[in-house]
Amino acid sequence: MKLTVLIIGCGDIGINLGRELLAEGHHVIGMRRNVEALKGTGIKPLKLDLNDLEDAAADRLPHADYVVYTVSADRFEESAYQTAYPKGLKRVLSVMEQHKTPPRRVFFVSSTSVHGQQEGEVVNEESPADSTSFSGTLMCEAEQALINHSLPGTVVRFSGIYGPGRDRLIHQVAEGRVAAITPVVYSNRIHRDDCAGIIAHLIRYQESGETLEDIYLGSDCEPVTMHNVMMWLAKQLKVEASETMQSPLRRRTSKRCDNQRILSTGYQFRFPSYREGYSQVLKEGGFLEVNNV
Repeated sequence: MKLTVLIIGCGDIGINLGRELLAEGHHVIGMRRNVEALKGTGIKPLKLDLNDLEDAAADRLPHADYVVYTVSADRFEESAYQTAYPKGLKRVLSVMEQHKTPPRRVFFVSSTSVHGQQEGEVVNEESPADSTSFSGTLMCEAEQALINHSLPGTVVRFSGIYGPGRDRLIHQVAEGRVAAITPVVYSNRIHRDDCAGIIAHLIRYQESGETLEDIYLGSDCEPVTMHNVMMWLAKQLKVEASETMQSPLRRRTSKRCDNQRILSTGYQFRFPSYREGYSQVLKEGGFLEVNNV
């Protein structure tokens, strides 16, 4: 059955999700402020700003069977996060609930940053979302707005997203910088293609008659210390680790994400660990050729 999917904040993840849904024969609409990036993708562009949805009527957004809210804050500031997450999502929900045929489900792309654990604890969907950072707190507020809304909604909390173009860690290692062995800092990640894959899978899962949970953690199958990831990258790049960093990528938490709930739906990770994922990024990004010269 052909579905209409509206992707709000149709950036890197949204475009890849859109391509996957189009390949399955669905109709995909991508909403963003600048629609140039959607040219040639097959995704129908919808040029709109979230601010345009304040007190908007039903016709401001098109009908959709599924809505995927995957907006990114344009800067790491509290006001930007407030606009992008709780305010923006609530505006979308207020428009979509006015539709004669409301969406079958709204997906909100959230983050495992809502979990503030710092001692390497294992976390899952039932673990406290007790982040004290403004980013985690505002993400959590948006999650609750969806879960408590009358429209069916599911939150997908992605861990650290990497993939083509998301290669900051590789550049740090290429410069000889790696995380220290101690203190032990656990990290969790998910390849961009698995972000798109999980959402497409959950749409198919509901369409097959299954019941979705309120929350899923989207993270690969191997939580690992930052030191181990960076040392593995150094080996692939054939560089010597010459400098240790106490806090790479401004990390403030240490936890191990348990992805059993999403696995139990039958989802199979395209990149089950950082090794498969970063091997692809290194190859596609040309990093190995540079270091083999």
